[in-house]
Amino acid sequence: MKRIKQIKTFFILLLFFPFILVAQIKTFTIDEAIQTAIENNRDIKIALMNVQKSDAAVSEAFGYALPKLDASASFSHFLKKPKMSFPDFEALLTNAAYSILFDENVIPRDDSKFRPVNNTLQSFVQANNFETNLQLTQTLFSSAVFKGIGASQIYLNLAKEDLKNQVSETVLNVQEAFYGVLLTKELLKITEESFKNAQDNLVTVNAMFDQGLVAEFDKLQAEVQVENIRPVVSQMQNNLLNAKNALKIVVGIDQQTEIDVTGEFSFDKMQNLEEGDLVQQAVKSNYGVKTLMLKEQVDEAFVDLDRAEFWPTLAAFGNYSYAGTSDKWNFQTYSSLTIGLNLSINLFSGGQTKSRIEQSTITYLQTQEQLNQFKDLIKSQVKAKLLEIQRVTALLDAQERNVQLAQRSYDIAVVKYKEGTATQIEVQNTDLALKQAKINKLQSLYSYMITKFELEQLLGQTNERYIGSFRNSED
Repeated sequence: MKRIKQIKTFFILLLFFPFILVAQIKTFTIDEAIQTAIENNRDIKIALMNVQKSDAAVSEAFGYALPKLDASASFSHFLKKPKMSFPDFEALLTNAAYSILFDENVIPRDDSKFRPVNNTLQSFVQANNFETNLQLTQTLFSSAVFKGIGASQIYLNLAKEDLKNQVSETVLNVQEAFYGVLLTKELLKITEESFKNAQDNLVTVNAMFDQGLVAEFDKLQAEVQVENIRPVVSQMQNNLLNAKNALKIVVGIDQQTEIDVTGEFSFDKMQNLEEGDLVQQAVKSNYGVKTLMLKEQVDEAFVDLDRAEFWPTLAAFGNYSYAGTSDKWNFQTYSSLTIGLNLSINLFSGGQTKSRIEQSTITYLQTQEQLNQFKDLIKSQVKAKLLEIQRVTALLDAQERNVQLAQRSYDIAVVKYKEGTATQIEVQNTDLALKQAKINKLQSLYSYMITKFELEQLLGQTNERYIGSFRNSED
């Protein structure tokens, strides 16, 4: 009885096993795929950390302009006191005392009482000493500090723009990979439809051959057509798996995860495709261009920062000191308070500042050249995308009609063959034409959508919903 229950349980699990597998497949929409990629993309994470790091650098730069308060304390105990050579004070005092007594005739004069004055080693310090200091410093003028604040703010803006650029590139990569999967699914579907047509045709031909209505040649041709399409179906299935694996990499999920995509190809005709306006918009709004423009400003700020070393630095300070000294721990203490100004300027440093300025200037000029080169590249890419969009747009209407004609031709060929007024070659040719017409239309739609996405990315028109997801992090 127990074994019968186990067998029943096994068959129940076996019955629902396909549904368990289906439940484990993660199906992505285009929006879900993009959001997942943004969350998992390592380049975006690095760019976001760079924004946070740059924000901290701005706070650090402002800190150099704020007052600086330092406290210090020290204690020392001499195990052996230092000594120095100095005239013998005891001999000096003795001689001075006798000299007064002799001059005042208090005692008879006796020069033998005078002692020779020689240098002896003497100590002028006590064994225990402590000192505490409190110093307040305020920079009044420092070109390096002020230039550094400006440079750090520009660098923060650069980090934010680079983050937007990384998000924009990630969105485009997901769009290309996602619709690549959709394209492969549709191509597989077209191939499977063609394979089914070939199989249905083979069934028809076999039936007609059995009735003696067609020659063996037609039967052989129908069989060859089926077997020729079979490996193509297998290849398309492998292509679909490869496309899904590529999407997993872009989205940033484990390769073992089973995924699928849901969506469709749509033709939303773009309006106002004026080349001049779009080129100007790309040069102005492209995230890569804006990133390089900010890098140019950063490099220029670094030139000013190096040049600031030629300028003097003026700072005000106040110092309070409290100290004490003793031999037997009964400290005698005293305090002092000092205020003043500190002016410093570098007069000569071996040409180091001049060399640094030359290096930073060259870096600035290199960035300018990179920016100009990138702008030329963007202009060229915008023109190329416009030409591709215009080409595909002109084809799509004709290809839609061509699919309808090809389908009609295939249906007629099948009917005529059954009636004995068409050949097997005509059926095969119309099936091939129908398959090719569908593929041509599908590839044109794919090309149009991807080119549209690429053009939007060049124009800096990535959906604000994806860019805006990092607003709080930036602020």
